[in-house]
Amino acid sequence: MLPVEIVPVRREHFAEFFALVVMLAEYEKLDPPSDEARERLMHDICGDSPRIEAMLAIDGQGKALGYAITLETYSSFLALPTMYLEDIFVREDARSLGVGSMLFDAVIALGRERGCGRVDWQVLDWNKLARDFYERRGAAPMKEWMLYRIDLTADLS
Repeated sequence: MLPVEIVPVRREHFAEFFALVVMLAEYEKLDPPSDEARERLMHDICGDSPRIEAMLAIDGQGKALGYAITLETYSSFLALPTMYLEDIFVREDARSLGVGSMLFDAVIALGRERGCGRVDWQVLDWNKLARDFYERRGAAPMKEWMLYRIDLTADLS
């Protein structure tokens, strides 16, 4: 295992972070974020009033290997915050080096530090690699819950 540091994404890391977001879009066979989305993402992570948090896994040479994006939601039944993991991604050439585990552990630690009652996330049904990773970590799919969505981005580029 090479030396890897998990750091918060700041403006000075944003270009490397965003390159990983584009890699995730390619992996999921989606269009990459537009230039306008890139600017919104930078503002929402690195602006004066961040809406979300992101962490970056960086090796000893300063190369970005992976990232995680988190935000807090709230469970009215637990009466505790929930740490929501929006994205976790490790570049292909760094997989099986423990980077994903380090990022995942950092998210869990952040949830515990903040007094969260649970950590939630979603996984694409075809992504067996990710599903197997999470199940090895003790996670279980929530079969009784269905994802619904209303797309409010029609006016955004």
